[in-house]
Amino acid sequence: MDQTIKGKRLAEFSFLVDCSKIKEMAEALADPNPIYRQTTAAQEAGYPEVIAPPTFGTSVNLCGGPGFQELCADLGADSLRVLHAEQEYEYFHLIHPGDLLHVTIDVAELFSKEGRTGLMQFALLETNMTNQRGEKVLVGRSTILETPLSEKPEKL
Repeated sequence: MDQTIKGKRLAEFSFLVDCSKIKEMAEALADPNPIYRQTTAAQEAGYPEVIAPPTFGTSVNLCGGPGFQELCADLGADSLRVLHAEQEYEYFHLIHPGDLLHVTIDVAELFSKEGRTGLMQFALLETNMTNQRGEKVLVGRSTILETPLSEKPEKL
């Protein structure tokens, strides 16, 4: 990984949330809760309308953000050696259909660790999302790992 990218903004984009993306994420999570699909169920649960399920930030990044190859290129990482190591989301407001999210993805930290096969490179990416009212909706933190370069594949 390119060590000079710490603090660099990798992406900035907007994403309009619609019911179909919320429903797709709920289905991908195999979560049958109707508050992610039906306005009446959401209202009965005390919400004004359908809400996005946990980890919806992943859908926003996948559908609106840079693709995997572009992200690896921006990090200076070999896409054949990149793994998604960790993900967390901190929510501040619910996400609803019709929200226009402004998204930024920054390189918050770079570090290395020695593994049994060599030096592993890590990048901590921080994704910030605000809605059309300027409210912070969520902060996502994603750890990307570039595995050591191997001369030959290990036997299975």
